[in-house]
Amino acid sequence: MPLTDRDRAILDFEAEWRRHAGAKEEAIRSDLGLSPARYYQLLGRLIDTADAQEHDPMLVKRLRRLRDARLHERAGRAADAR
Repeated sequence: MPLTDRDRAILDFEAEWRRHAGAKEEAIRSDLGLSPARYYQLLGRLIDTADAQEHDPMLVKRLRRLRDARLHERAGRAADAR
């Protein structure tokens, strides 16, 4: 399914958010009209789509690497806790 306008807005925001003044959570609410939790939920789903990869390949690769690193770190902590 092709990206919606909201999908593109989320990807574009994530690529550019550092240029916004103030906290990211505030910018998410004011710019996109979403709660931060919903934003991250949608972004997480988006980065697994081919359409998002096509829209901004560098951003999607970076976000996937960050997610994978966090998952790997959590798995390591869980194994250490045993």
